[in-house]
Amino acid sequence: MATPTDSAILTLTQWLSPAYPVGGFAYSHGLEAAIDVGTVASTQETSAWITDVLDHGSGRSDALLLTAAYRAEDADELAEIDAAARAFCASAERLKETALLGQAFGTVTGDVWTLELAGLSYPVAVGRAARLQDLPLLLTTQMFLQAFAANLVAVATRLVPLGQTDAQRLIRDLTPLCAEIAREALQGSLQDLSSTAFLADIASMQHETQYSRIFRT
Repeated sequence: MATPTDSAILTLTQWLSPAYPVGGFAYSHGLEAAIDVGTVASTQETSAWITDVLDHGSGRSDALLLTAAYRAEDADELAEIDAAARAFCASAERLKETALLGQAFGTVTGDVWTLELAGLSYPVAVGRAARLQDLPLLLTTQMFLQAFAANLVAVATRLVPLGQTDAQRLIRDLTPLCAEIAREALQGSLQDLSSTAFLADIASMQHETQYSRIFRT
């Protein structure tokens, strides 16, 4: 397994920064719908919602998919992993989110680093890119999960709304969970894929017909 270097850390910081042009700011992962109906209306409820999505929903499953993509030995295996990632999306919007983020990430990263990443969903594209650049798997997964959590916190900061200080505290408090899930994903496989974050799945479905909305999902 590759070990972290200054170059690897800086590359991952660039890839997973909110400024990286994948358009991640446009997706709420169903959280906008939960806020709209009042399910999430405070810092504590935001924390509980994002914690469940990380630990019992797409956070953990995406970590497993990223890890599997990193370890894929050939194009056929990678394609099977990508098909699983798409099949595991619980709603049309979730599928659109992972497909469009993956497309944007693959295009930019492929052009800048001269990598073949076309046609991959987001966690699969990140895992494959990290493998091709020999970046450390554990750190990649940790930073991927923290970026995901931070994006959801940004949604709540705008819509709940949360104060900037509370938002940063929340990201700090979620970071150890991101690290734990990443470590566990390294010991797992696609046989461990599961999701019991049912309210988040339902929220993503409800968002499809929400009358007024800011985010794409």
